[in-house]
Amino acid sequence: MAARRILVVDDEENIGRSLRMILEREGYQVNAVRSAAEMRRFPEHGRMDLVLMDVRLPDASGIDLLRELQAAEITGQVIMISGHGTIADAVEATRAGAFDFLEKPLGRDRVLVAVRNAFEQGKLKQENKKLRDVAGPGAKMIGSSPAFTRAVEQASMAARSDARVLLIGESGTGKELLAAHIHNASPFSGGPFVKVNCAAIPGDLIESELFGHEKGSFTGATAMRRGKFEMADNGTLFLDEIGDLHANSQAKLLRVLQEGEFHRVGGEQTIRVSVRVVSATNRDLSAMVSAEKFREDLFYRVSVVPIRVPALRERPQDVIPMAEYFLDDFCSRNGFRQKSFDPEVWPSFEEYSWPGNARELRNVVERMAILSHGDVLGMAAIPLELKLQRETSPRSSVQEARESAERGYVLRALEDASWNVSSAARALGMERTNLHKRIRALGLTRGK
Repeated sequence: MAARRILVVDDEENIGRSLRMILEREGYQVNAVRSAAEMRRFPEHGRMDLVLMDVRLPDASGIDLLRELQAAEITGQVIMISGHGTIADAVEATRAGAFDFLEKPLGRDRVLVAVRNAFEQGKLKQENKKLRDVAGPGAKMIGSSPAFTRAVEQASMAARSDARVLLIGESGTGKELLAAHIHNASPFSGGPFVKVNCAAIPGDLIESELFGHEKGSFTGATAMRRGKFEMADNGTLFLDEIGDLHANSQAKLLRVLQEGEFHRVGGEQTIRVSVRVVSATNRDLSAMVSAEKFREDLFYRVSVVPIRVPALRERPQDVIPMAEYFLDDFCSRNGFRQKSFDPEVWPSFEEYSWPGNARELRNVVERMAILSHGDVLGMAAIPLELKLQRETSPRSSVQEARESAERGYVLRALEDASWNVSSAARALGMERTNLHKRIRALGLTRGK
């Protein structure tokens, strides 16, 4: 394991030298600077595991500098030190995010205890964050169907290497859960799992989101901020909806994947990272490459191992266990008495096409749980769209039946929402962009 990295920021040369001797004897990697300006110029200052910083520096307040580090989302711990500290200083430093406050003269044992405690708490915080990010509320992969089992098997095999994986599937199929599974089973599992929804970030901000920015690099950049690549160093970066990246962002992403280095927006310092990239899309990237809407060289970089995530309609045998899991999870989270399904509802669940996939199934289950008075959810609780699909006849083909039911389902949601697509998407449990695509594919127009 690499030595823990510590940065000492103190204008007294003797303090820096003493701390360096004490900490290096314990196996830590230590650097020392003597001002805020020197710290900002230090290439690795944003990636230190711990910073020991004087409250009063010749060119800045140490507490103001601490707030600057916090605003930049620095993950390392900070210990403040002072030769003439007061209780007010200690309280202010703690409120600003400092782990501890040490007074000079610095005793060796006191320093080492504070440093060890800081690392211990930092480790716990990282582990808790990792559990929250990877697990999330109710996040669990459920399914025994051949199509789903095959996708999980391929993901597990790909996880053993550092190969980049592209998850392909409709919205709501569980691509993020599969990405988290790849991270957990990979050599990068000890690092962070960082998620980016490329479709949700405006084009003019995606570069700053991915690579970070320096203070003053554009209007509103009031402090240095690390980007997602830097946050994911030694871990996994999940690029969801990568097909929505603009051309300029695609070019810069390609450079990082090729060279493993980048510059923050407005910065000149080269930052090197070791990041495992897993991407996902609900679009046909091959067709986008042919239409020159997605870079061919980037496509081959991110899709070393392409894995297709099946839609829920392709795995009907998984619907029942997923519905039962969603119901148990919802009742537990909301303090409801445990509820169950009447077996008579299962044919409607299994025959429905689930255009919104697992996300829609969860939405339906939670709606049934909320609107049912009893502890057993029967036919009376089933939403209208599921009932109508079973009654659709005659059927010239399975595909026609699915499209007919989906058309009616989407149209009713749009009419209920007065054709507000965002509101209808929330009611359907779909992404707004995906609903727009389905409206076009189904030929729906207002008034028809």
